[in-house]
Amino acid sequence: MTQTSHIMDTASSQYITASFSFRLHQCSKCPGDTAYYCVSCPCDLCPQCKENHVKDLQTIDHDVVSHRDKINYIPTQEICVRHPSHVYTKYCEPCQVPVCYHCRKHRTHRQLDVKTAYKTKRQQHRGTIHTIRSEALFYRPVLLTGIKADVKTCHTEFSPLQSEMLTKAQTLKNLIDKVVYDLLNNVLCYFDFKHRCKKQKIKMIRHIVRLRRYEHRYVQPAFTFSALQFLSFTKTALPQIHLTLHTSQLSMTESLNKEDVMESLSAIQITERGNRRVGNQCLLKLTSGAELHQSLTLTGVDRCLHISCVTSDRVWVSDPTYIIILTDTTGVPLHRVEDSCRDLYGLHTVNSESELIYIDEDYNINKLSKDMKRSTTFIVRTDSTWEPGCVYWSPSTGDLLVGMWNYDTYTGKVTRYSRSGQLTHTIQHDNTGRDLYSKPNYITENNNGDVVVSGSDAVVVTERGGRYRFSYTGPPSGSGLWPCGICTDALSHILVCDVRHKTVQMLNKDGQFLSHLLTKSQEMVLPWSLSYDVNTHRLWVGSLYNNKVCVYRYITRQDALTDEHRPPPDGDTRYRTHRHNTTHQLNENEHTSRPDEDAMSSSTPAI
Repeated sequence: MTQTSHIMDTASSQYITASFSFRLHQCSKCPGDTAYYCVSCPCDLCPQCKENHVKDLQTIDHDVVSHRDKINYIPTQEICVRHPSHVYTKYCEPCQVPVCYHCRKHRTHRQLDVKTAYKTKRQQHRGTIHTIRSEALFYRPVLLTGIKADVKTCHTEFSPLQSEMLTKAQTLKNLIDKVVYDLLNNVLCYFDFKHRCKKQKIKMIRHIVRLRRYEHRYVQPAFTFSALQFLSFTKTALPQIHLTLHTSQLSMTESLNKEDVMESLSAIQITERGNRRVGNQCLLKLTSGAELHQSLTLTGVDRCLHISCVTSDRVWVSDPTYIIILTDTTGVPLHRVEDSCRDLYGLHTVNSESELIYIDEDYNINKLSKDMKRSTTFIVRTDSTWEPGCVYWSPSTGDLLVGMWNYDTYTGKVTRYSRSGQLTHTIQHDNTGRDLYSKPNYITENNNGDVVVSGSDAVVVTERGGRYRFSYTGPPSGSGLWPCGICTDALSHILVCDVRHKTVQMLNKDGQFLSHLLTKSQEMVLPWSLSYDVNTHRLWVGSLYNNKVCVYRYITRQDALTDEHRPPPDGDTRYRTHRHNTTHQLNENEHTSRPDEDAMSSSTPAI
């Protein structure tokens, strides 16, 4: 038996064993055959249930892998296309191709073991695969639904517009035809323009001569003419004299004027638009109430005055001392920053590069690199009368918003800095010159660009340019407000901690009170700090009394988009048969057509 046939027999036997092991399991949520495995739950999932699992906000951050990954399955050795008697054993990093021993031109390049390279490549693309599964595959159908609706609308609205356009086009064509006809028949026919003018001049001179001759005879003394001669003269000469106004024939047709042409040409309007996007109001909705997702007890801090989300499972948390810690969902500190300013509330934020931006003990604003090995001063404090009290990085503009406090005048202001650290704008007064802020403790930005500041006695909201919008001082009941931690969510709600009543209140973007999202509970005695995770749409809440952080869910995805993928009841035998056939086909194609994780090794689509 040749080496090639031996390899193929080995591959065939491993394929049969792997396929058999895949089909031994049944989906944990429906009667279908399993093809995926959730490491976080754990549970077995068929392809359809896997789609629902990774889209659901409750399980969006779960680690879902194929069963091949679960059993640490490594593909069989593959035969080199250039040297059929050998198999691939190495992977050339510069050329990014697998090579065998006889691929000599790659011997001087850096090479990895092909299995190691395979695992590394799969690990590199897991983040992209997760984004495709949980976001792109949910977002695109919503986008397509809107496009389909617009197509129907276009058919309905465009038909009368098309008819009107054709009518106006025909009218314009007729007007142009008249101009051309007039030009050819009245201006350019028979003689050129100069000759026609000379001809008309001669006619006009002769006409004037006749008129003068008539006038001369008419006014002659009566004695030279007898009455009969005069009457005879007027009878024969007068009809030949036509006292009409002779003008040039070079005139434009009255039916065509500039207004008609402009109206016809401007009836069709083209409006430039950006890329189509789906608003969050079409993707998300509020649940009936906040649901506790996870409760963490942190080590390394005494209380939780401020929280800044980095990823779905990592946050920075600060306490009243000078400590800022990076922790994960286990509560164990991963890194510590010990040069931050004491007794500040919203003293840190995170930018798009996952870098921590914080106020240090000298009231400078520092930036900690993503690998947490290098800290640099981003903004130096130059005015001793103003102290920074809170910071927020704007995802929409990339600017840094800083809440400032003046101890001499007991007033506050908001300053905006560009990506390079240059001061670009200051918000301090309303349109009447009155001070807007008392002492900014927390600052954030809403989806519409509004700057939202939590002060000592109110929540103050201004437009991005600084125009005052409103102040919120408590619900309609008149119970008052002691605001602390503040944030906004994907639906543009404003969430604020009310220390006086130990609640978290929800407002709409215009400052109208909607509900008490959280009230005093065993898990969260006194909510003080807030941070909203834009990836999982979960709310992180920190306590003032202890080192506890709770994660809540109060936003979910729209049901209408998942109904078509939701598994039917177990009694639906037609669906079960279809599911079985579909999964069987997927399993049979497991090796020839790799699943979506492997497809990313060659190219990564834009999300």
